Amino acid sequence: MPPTNAENFRLTVLNPGGRDPEQQFRSLPAPGEGAHPPVNFHAFAACTLGAFHRDVRRAIGESTPVLLLLRSDFRTSERALTDLKREGRTVAVSLKETGLHQIAQQLCDPAKLSRFMKIVTNADGCIATTPDAAEIYQRVRSKGDPATVAFIPTPYPIEDQRWDFSVPAAEQSGIFIGTREWDVASRNHFAALLVARELCEETGEPVTVVNLDGYKGRRLLSEFNFRKGKLQLIEKWKAYPDYLRDVARHKIVLQLDRSHVPGQVAGDALLCRIPCVGGDGAIERIAFSKTCGEGKTISEIASTALDLLKNAELRAAVVAESQELARERLSFKAVRSQLAKLFATNA
Repeated sequence: MPPTNAENFRLTVLNPGGRDPEQQFRSLPAPGEGAHPPVNFHAFAACTLGAFHRDVRRAIGESTPVLLLLRSDFRTSERALTDLKREGRTVAVSLKETGLHQIAQQLCDPAKLSRFMKIVTNADGCIATTPDAAEIYQRVRSKGDPATVAFIPTPYPIEDQRWDFSVPAAEQSGIFIGTREWDVASRNHFAALLVARELCEETGEPVTVVNLDGYKGRRLLSEFNFRKGKLQLIEKWKAYPDYLRDVARHKIVLQLDRSHVPGQVAGDALLCRIPCVGGDGAIERIAFSKTCGEGKTISEIASTALDLLKNAELRAAVVAESQELARERLSFKAVRSQLAKLFATNA
C-alpha cells in the first residue's frame, strides 16, 4: 500500500443502535476533549481522522469504508450490513466484545449464532482485536480469502506527547490492580488480590483497587486483611484522563486476567509509561511480552512483579521496550497503515 494512500485513509466505525456518542475526529483530541477518548473502537476512527457513528444513514454519508460492530442480538448489525452494501460501501465487521468468555456468552443462543455466521460470511472482511478472534472469523469464512481477515490491535496515541501521562520515578509507589470484576472467572481478580497482598507484605508497597461495588466490594476486600493504610480504594467513576493520572502514580499494574481480551489495561499502562504485569490481552502480548501472563504460572508472575517493584532500572527497561514495540505495532500511525492495507485488499 503506497504510504500516501495510508496517510489519507479514513475509516467510519459504526455501532448501530449503540449508546456511545457519535464523534468526528478531524484531529486527534487532547485528553479531556471530545465526547469519548480515542481508545477502544473509537481509536480506529481517531487514528484515521474518521468518524464514529451509531446511525446507519450518517455512516453512509461519510463516503468511506466502514468497520461495522456486532452487538446485542446482531439484528441491527445485520440490517446495517445490508444497507451499507446496498450503497456500495466496503464493510469489515468485528464483535464489539471480543474476550473469549464474551464471545462464548454471545454465541450460545442459536438465533444469534445464525446471524453471526451470516454476517461474518457476507461482509467484505473482518477485523479482530485479538489473535483468538481472528482465528474464529477465519474459520467461519473458511472458503474466503485469508487476506480478508486481519488481527489489528486497538491503537493508542503514544506518539502524541499530550497523551504521555508519565510521572517521575521518585513520585511513583505501589501496585495498581488492573481488574475489578469478582464474578468473571477468567479475570482471576481474587487471585490477583492475594498476590498483591503478598507483595505488599514483602515490600511495604501500597495496593490500589478500583471498587465500584460499594459496600459489598468493601466487605470482600476487608477479608484480605491488608496492613493498615496499605489498601487504597478508588470508588467513584473518573474521567479517563483523571483515571490515567491515578494509574501513573504507581510502579506497576498487576493482573492475572486470562480472558484474552484486546487489552485496555495494558494500553492504559502504555500511556502511563509503567510496566503491566500478568495479563494475557493482545496488547500485553505485543508490548509487554516479557512480563505478561501468557504461559506463566501465578508464582512466576508474582516473582516478576517483585523484581520490578524492587528495581527501578528494570522498570525503566521494561517501559522503554514496551514503548518501542508499541510505536511499531500499536501507535496510531502503525494501525492506520494496517487498516488501509486491509481495506485496499477488500475494496
